[in-house]
Amino acid sequence: MSGMKHPPKPKKKIKKFKAHGDERIDYYYWLRDDKRKNKEILNYLRDENKYTDYWYKKNKVDSNKIFGKYKKSLPKIEESFKKRIDGYDYFSSISISNEHPKYYQVFKKRKKLILDINKLARNKKYYDISKVQPSNDHSLLAFGEDETGRREYSIVIKDLKTGKLLEKNTCSAAGGIIWNNSSDGYFYLKKDPDTLITDSLYFHKLGTSSKADKLIYKECDNQYNLGFFRSRTKKYLLLDISKTESNEFRILDLEAENYDLQCFHKRSKGHLYYIDDTPEEFFILSNRKNQKNFALYKTNKKNTQENNWKIFIRHNKKELIENFICFEDYVILETRKNGLPFLTQVNKNTKNKSIIKFDDPAYSVELVNNIDYKSKTFSFAYSSLRTPTTIFSQNLYSQKRKKVWQQNIFHHKESNYETKRLFLKVRDGKKVPVSLIYKKGINLEHAPLLQYGYGSYGLIVEPSFKLSFMPLVELGFVFVIAHIRGGQDLGKSWYDQGKMLKKMNTFTDFIDCTKALLKLNIGNKKNIFAMGGSAGGLLMGVIINLEPTLYKGIVSAVPFVDVLTTMSDESIPLTTFEYEEWGNPAKRKEYLYMKRYSPYDNIDFKPYPAILVTSSLFDSQVQYFEPAKYVPKLREHTTSENPVLLKMNMIGGHAGKSGRIESLKETAEELGFIVNLSKLDS
Repeated sequence: MSGMKHPPKPKKKIKKFKAHGDERIDYYYWLRDDKRKNKEILNYLRDENKYTDYWYKKNKVDSNKIFGKYKKSLPKIEESFKKRIDGYDYFSSISISNEHPKYYQVFKKRKKLILDINKLARNKKYYDISKVQPSNDHSLLAFGEDETGRREYSIVIKDLKTGKLLEKNTCSAAGGIIWNNSSDGYFYLKKDPDTLITDSLYFHKLGTSSKADKLIYKECDNQYNLGFFRSRTKKYLLLDISKTESNEFRILDLEAENYDLQCFHKRSKGHLYYIDDTPEEFFILSNRKNQKNFALYKTNKKNTQENNWKIFIRHNKKELIENFICFEDYVILETRKNGLPFLTQVNKNTKNKSIIKFDDPAYSVELVNNIDYKSKTFSFAYSSLRTPTTIFSQNLYSQKRKKVWQQNIFHHKESNYETKRLFLKVRDGKKVPVSLIYKKGINLEHAPLLQYGYGSYGLIVEPSFKLSFMPLVELGFVFVIAHIRGGQDLGKSWYDQGKMLKKMNTFTDFIDCTKALLKLNIGNKKNIFAMGGSAGGLLMGVIINLEPTLYKGIVSAVPFVDVLTTMSDESIPLTTFEYEEWGNPAKRKEYLYMKRYSPYDNIDFKPYPAILVTSSLFDSQVQYFEPAKYVPKLREHTTSENPVLLKMNMIGGHAGKSGRIESLKETAEELGFIVNLSKLDS
């Protein structure tokens, strides 16, 4: 059998870190090359890939079988939901044989191909685009183009009348643009080339050099990141200047076109707020006065300062307001109560509420494609672990609902599966929700179990339909999502209890959920697996340090495992932006707390489970060198015979390779690793 039969052993070079009277030694720090051109490092990464390929072949890991199930599930051609803008319909379609979608414009029943990403990606090792955005007069199309995976976009403009690409602005943009009213220029956000923090707002006039682009705003505090969107009435550009615990909005009147930004309300510590407009007033979602789950206010457009805000929806300790959208007579709220999402329709005049309810024990629902403020209907996407995404349109006045689109999954029958939602008590008495799906008729006590988690940034892993994991469910696995602290599943306090100096709750919640499921006779204790990516990869790193024998195998995707070293280095992309998530190592108390759990710093001589670590050389979120040095250190210390594998995508970003088929192949490789292990000694 050809290939690399033994894991590579990179050389060791001593590197000492000293802080607060503490010393750490890192023998693999030299594997960091910010330019990604060091031949010795690149050869080492290629050797890791060769060894992983060899292990797969030797152990007859059949990822093609899982990939085949994906292909059988997908229709030959799949069309997206049609989005209507000013009488024009826009949608995309993707063929089973293509990596990328094609985009279409429909006007007066005439369908026109406006963008074929497959042609643009031809002969490129990596290619991805950001949001496709038509101009206000629908004659031009803008999109961001990424050819490395670093999420630094060039803005491309296409003439929809001639079909020609007019220009390409190589500007390291964040991706999206906002057209000015006359459609002869656009606003874009630009990233710092080193930290990759989005810190600048620019305007570009079509037909001019990017050197002439006008700087409108530059944020000097490197803990803040910029985002923007067009207001509900399309009158304003709304610039959100934010960090974890505070933000500030600035407003640019697009009708004036004088680039004059006005501050809506100044940033202050601990205050988060979000705004949108109607023709008469602004609505503000705010956590002011320690209202952690947010309240909704409104104010007139002439005076937006806080003393002029009038309450519209009061704060509720048991229900988090996540989002809102305004129509002429109603406001629709996205809320979360007891861990589940709800939609609530509120009459603007009477404040009467109508709650839209759903039947599944665990599900996902969100507002989508509600572009027209004057529309008499609103639309939302619904999904559950067994229900593919379905988009409904509901009349605001009659409340009649109709299905307008559904994800087409072949050979999938909802009635074949059981979904459940359980609350499991963890070590400090809290009850953590978990969502499960499994095939009806299986023996739960003997079934292999895969538990998935994230638990950071307040992000929620929704119990929505996940095609990726359905082949495992078909094979008899129980698939579990643990809604651990650090997410915002049970409100803002759930997030607060899993960050900074309470971060350990995230990890112990995940472990305790696994143990509680086993006590309920759900899952075979010899066949328990775990999986997580990015901050979920940090989760994987901690749980195997704490409980090395609980899990038979883990998949740790693009894992953030060297927390202390990364957070101590402001030159590493996105670091300063995340001080209020993890802590600032310059502060002794926060440094020592991070050291308690940082996976790389806590590797010890333990019987670690089988581990597959995946990463990408050009990942902008978690730098490749974290997993690259994590793997050899794990191999040095593990006292078991279990494999520790690294699969490094040499072209690709945080989400792996570009293209749907390539992405599914990568997922099939990850799940193939788990399926192979589940057959051993089970």
